[in-house]
Amino acid sequence: MIKDQSIKIFPTVETLAKTFAELLKQNVDKTDDNDFYSIALSGGSTPNKIFRYLSENFVDKINWKKIKIFFGDERCVPPDNEDSNYRMANESLLKNISIPKENIFRIKGENNPVKEAERYEEVLKSNLPSLNGIPQFDLILLGLGEDGHTASIFPNQVNLFYSARLCEVAVHPQTKQKRITLTGKIINNAKLVVFIVTGKNKANVLSKIMDVNKSKSVYPASFVNPKNGKLTWFLDLEASKMFDNKSNNDVIER
Repeated sequence: MIKDQSIKIFPTVETLAKTFAELLKQNVDKTDDNDFYSIALSGGSTPNKIFRYLSENFVDKINWKKIKIFFGDERCVPPDNEDSNYRMANESLLKNISIPKENIFRIKGENNPVKEAERYEEVLKSNLPSLNGIPQFDLILLGLGEDGHTASIFPNQVNLFYSARLCEVAVHPQTKQKRITLTGKIINNAKLVVFIVTGKNKANVLSKIMDVNKSKSVYPASFVNPKNGKLTWFLDLEASKMFDNKSNNDVIER
């Protein structure tokens, strides 16, 4: 049972993006002037839309200099490769905002995967505050795959979620592409985790993850449960249509 979870359902991706942007602005505004707000970004088509919305509507509304940006996972490709999560984030958001380059911490997918996972773990330890001996993000943005994977932890590699490391090397089950991913150790230590899930192709797996009466052991996303933070789901109507969204915890934005 997740102790602090909320579900927000939106009629369109644009209204979802607007609410997320406003949430980000509020949290950054509350951050002390001598501190920074840390975010781990997600790859995927929906985050891409959210990043573009931020670029088009919140460039001057958010103090980007107070933000440090990290990545929840990365494909083992160079930063100019079309598969690169960094490239997507850079094209849709980073190059459009006033953020110091030293505030952006990309996973170097072009490096040796094992060594890069070790290097990025040290980056996290050096640039994030610690809670219970584990680096703590202010916000981790996650997506959900049709197979129930999140970050780059796939159903056939659930053990990576429970790794003692902060970063691990994952392998895509179909393409065999190597990826570097955050593990559950640091994901579940965040102050806030936001799942962004849109589209009818995600409805089936989402309904299974949300059904507390069914075994969810095969879905890595179901293990996300911040120990000292909050979990929020941002869904569109298509993604949410197969599960009961009438509980008191749910908020439906019209």
